[in-house]
Amino acid sequence: MQDFTVSRRALMMGAAATTAWLASPWRAMAQTVSQASAVLPDRLERLLQMMTTEEKAGQLTLMAAAWSGGAATTLNPAGNGASFSEQLEQARQGRLTGVFNGNGAEMARQMQIAVMRDSRLKIPLIFAADVIHGMRTVFPVPLGEAASFEPELARRTARAAAIEASAAGIDWTFAPMVDIARDARWGRGVEGSGEDVLLGCDMAAARVKGFQGADLTDQRHVLACAKHFAAYGAAEGGLDYNTVDISERSLRDVYFPPFEAALDAGALSVMASFNELSGVPATANSWLLDDVLHKEWQFNGFVVSDYTGDEELIAHGFASDAREATKLAFMAGCDMSMQSGYYIAHLPSLVAAGEVPMARLDEAVRRVLMIKHKLGLFDDPFRRIDPKREASRIRTPAMLELAREAGRRSIVMLKNDGDLLPLPRTGKKIALIGPFASGQHDLVGPWNVYGTDADAVDLATGVRAAVKDESAVTVTLGSDIDAPLPGGIEAAVAAAKAADVVILAIGESTNMSGEAQSRTSITVPESQQALAEAVAATGTPIIILLKNGRALALQGAVRDAPAILVSWFLGSESGHASADILFGAESPSARLPVSFPYATGQAPYYYAHKSTGRPNPDGPLTEYKAHYRKYPNSALYPFGHGLTYGDIDYVDLHIESDRLPWDGALNLRATISNRGARAAEEVVQLYIHDAAASITQPVRELKAYRKIALKPGESRDVLFQLTRSDLLFIGQDMQRTVEPGLFRIWIAPSAEADGLSGSFMLMPQ
Repeated sequence: MQDFTVSRRALMMGAAATTAWLASPWRAMAQTVSQASAVLPDRLERLLQMMTTEEKAGQLTLMAAAWSGGAATTLNPAGNGASFSEQLEQARQGRLTGVFNGNGAEMARQMQIAVMRDSRLKIPLIFAADVIHGMRTVFPVPLGEAASFEPELARRTARAAAIEASAAGIDWTFAPMVDIARDARWGRGVEGSGEDVLLGCDMAAARVKGFQGADLTDQRHVLACAKHFAAYGAAEGGLDYNTVDISERSLRDVYFPPFEAALDAGALSVMASFNELSGVPATANSWLLDDVLHKEWQFNGFVVSDYTGDEELIAHGFASDAREATKLAFMAGCDMSMQSGYYIAHLPSLVAAGEVPMARLDEAVRRVLMIKHKLGLFDDPFRRIDPKREASRIRTPAMLELAREAGRRSIVMLKNDGDLLPLPRTGKKIALIGPFASGQHDLVGPWNVYGTDADAVDLATGVRAAVKDESAVTVTLGSDIDAPLPGGIEAAVAAAKAADVVILAIGESTNMSGEAQSRTSITVPESQQALAEAVAATGTPIIILLKNGRALALQGAVRDAPAILVSWFLGSESGHASADILFGAESPSARLPVSFPYATGQAPYYYAHKSTGRPNPDGPLTEYKAHYRKYPNSALYPFGHGLTYGDIDYVDLHIESDRLPWDGALNLRATISNRGARAAEEVVQLYIHDAAASITQPVRELKAYRKIALKPGESRDVLFQLTRSDLLFIGQDMQRTVEPGLFRIWIAPSAEADGLSGSFMLMPQ
């Protein structure tokens, strides 16, 4: 990938803003602070002493930008009837810390000028946005990118997103979403990294590093925000915003680790989740926000509510009115309020009445000012605001090439019977059929504020660019996304009969995944399933190209098709990335970050489940054992599954010893071979199972993975090393522990594949 670095140019500020900033007493202080961080606490205390209670509350108030537009208006409406001029006045009065999802560098420039020229204390605004999987250049949705099993790819795309976002005046992104999601009905799983803790931790850390870089004052970097704290992905029934009631052990074993990984990587902001947790909404949960986050983990950044999260304490039945909601959220440790306006409205009177200590108010403001300082805003409020620079860093050739690379590295091949794939570039009549076969729609995916389908490459364009003769490609919709089309199936059947191969592009629309898009049935919509059945009946070979934001329960002709590709929502270069895999320019190298169950009724299904006391033995389903009627307690396509255009073989497991010393290490080795005629990349996965412990353990847990490239005929030894720290779990006393005993291991191509297996004993201390 090309380097995205651009040359620095002189700041383009309005003359009035320049004069105001040069005259500001904070400029001299900021220059001193930037040279000697040890004086920062004194400087902050002097600033705090000058602030009124209302100005302090203003530093804790974040609102949707009044000047937005497009998707931002739909996703986060400004509310309260605020016009841009009214929002400018609020900023001048010190009643805003910043705004989010605004309309680019020019909007930010005008707002920052108003504050630096006209406000009393001239505290710079912070500009935030939902840059979840790209800005104007859109990368695969995070769940799809997690399928790459390449944290470095996630770091690179986050860095690229930060470069575009910062060029548009953005200082802070509400990403990464690090929730573990094990119920495919939940729509927001598309924003995260799937069901596994290790992969979730690796992706969380990589994205934070990509967004923030090594130096937050660099105008190409933005502040990351780990969200949603905590256990949002465990909502009952997979219903968004719903109740979560799980054990502290599950929190610490499963849902906390990706947040810890994000914070260890340097994330300095955390977003509270919408859900309640064991009866206490997260936004007002002092155990979460204070005891765990600040005291136990020593987090020194700030906590922001989710959109109107403090206001929603009333609907939860936790607070009686807005004033009480403000007090409960703030005193629990939620430092900044997003969108409700409650903090600016009620904190001053709460402090005056003695219900909120001034020390707590100062603590929250100090955290916010500290982060603004770390972003370099006191030194240069306009460091990320330059409309001319914005245009030069948007959708560059290097950005689009990275989007194409990320897209093809996110596509999972579930099935390829008879080596139907890859397709030849000539000599085949190809029928592109399905609602996603062509058209500028459902390409960039959910939760994208600034990218557009109009700028993205659709499947038909990508396929036609890949073949020698465009006339060999026909396009037929066949059905709408969620409804039949008059004559659609008849036209699709005719197209299939006239073709040598069908690419059936079906699945979910953008608005079937993401926030507030929980589904009761995680299947292909009925109209598209009927289309698949009719096309399959023609006998023409079918390649299923799934568009989806979650694991799906595949049925009938879709499940039984000879070739199946999972393409998620791939972003700006969707069509080209898909064609790269379909025609063999690249071998598919991604693996499932979520398990595809046999049926919706298995949800939540995840590979790292417990055994129960009555597991079904190997072989046919047995009465009075743990399984559903007709279906095993396993996946149709498990976590980690994915095929290549090679022929991969696992042989020669070597375990250094049958004993792991308490303070020692155990080396494991397996030989992975590509016996095929095409180059391939394999994701080699190491799983363990603690056979007997004081807390029952999952049937398997991923402990390491390696992605290796293999030429045709090449073999490579893959090495892993285990130590006692890899075997830890949360014990009965809620502390990490491990006990001597038998451990089983698998080096395998998926969480449910046999691969190579063995065992060892962890020896006593």
